[in-house]
Amino acid sequence: MGLRFIFMLTRNDRTVDDAAIHLATALSLGVRHIGFKDIGLSVADLKKLNQTIKASGATSYLEVVSLNRDSEVVSAKAAVDIGVDILLGGTRVDDVLPILRSTGIEYYPFPGRIVGHPSVLEGSLQEIADSARDLASREGVHGLDLLAYRSSLPDIPALIAAVCEAAGKPVIVAGSIADKARIELVRGAGASGFTIGTAALDGEYPASGNELESQLTAIVRDVADLNGHLSPFKKKQLDNAFASFSGTWSPRIAGQVNDMQIKLAKFAGSFTWHFHEREDEMFLVHRGRLLMRFRDREEVVEEGEFIVVPHGVEHCPVALTDTCEVILLEPATTVNTGTAEYARKAENLVTV
Repeated sequence: MGLRFIFMLTRNDRTVDDAAIHLATALSLGVRHIGFKDIGLSVADLKKLNQTIKASGATSYLEVVSLNRDSEVVSAKAAVDIGVDILLGGTRVDDVLPILRSTGIEYYPFPGRIVGHPSVLEGSLQEIADSARDLASREGVHGLDLLAYRSSLPDIPALIAAVCEAAGKPVIVAGSIADKARIELVRGAGASGFTIGTAALDGEYPASGNELESQLTAIVRDVADLNGHLSPFKKKQLDNAFASFSGTWSPRIAGQVNDMQIKLAKFAGSFTWHFHEREDEMFLVHRGRLLMRFRDREEVVEEGEFIVVPHGVEHCPVALTDTCEVILLEPATTVNTGTAEYARKAENLVTV
């Protein structure tokens, strides 16, 4: 699983008043991890947000910002009442775990010593790592919520790496992330996810615009890039691709889908009888007419039609027009002559 981006409907550790509007924008862009704080809006309003998130197939998060036991217990109970998928934050694990037991809610508490509001992480690297190890060892703790960039330690990537190693469970980095370089550091240090709230809502992320749609679009694009989820391929125009070569019976590679290659070939006259021991083939006629000869029958394949030839079936393609342009879909291991020894055997295919 790639690095997870969690959009928080929050500013300065409070759920914003217009969270519902921002939620609609996020969902329209395909953001699939969305959270809010337990303060700023009523529980009833938070329930509505949660229902919208889950109805859209996204994952919901509630992050606790309580600073004492009683309020943290209230927050945990609110998470159960709201029905979120994941509870982030908080430090009183022994009080919260019994509340979450059997609810199905995943729990990611804060490691280290959390003080103030907005929350700040205190402690040495070793102290925070030791806290992470202790928390992650508890049954019912699924991961950790690390306020890495709200620590005064000089080497934040080293802190993230130490917590990830100590925890042995997913670590989400929260707070003060506002550009691709910092996201890349978070990913490189081994975190499984990160949150952005205020930076996106205030237009601070480098993007084409300051409005939320541009901000989220830029973040999602950058995360997709870091996760290797951006396609390097552009569309291809078939007429241009076929016009780029003239040779017949020598397929060109136009693309690949997993182990299957998309090949373009020009047929002229008749090929040889052959079969393939393991590979099935699909012949789709782009221009011209194709005759596919089998031992028991013949099939004429017109423009826009295709035929599948299973492996082991002997066949002989024949172009019924001067040139027949054919799109082939077949495993990359396929040799055009199959098991037959024939002068038109094509190897080391070129790409168009």
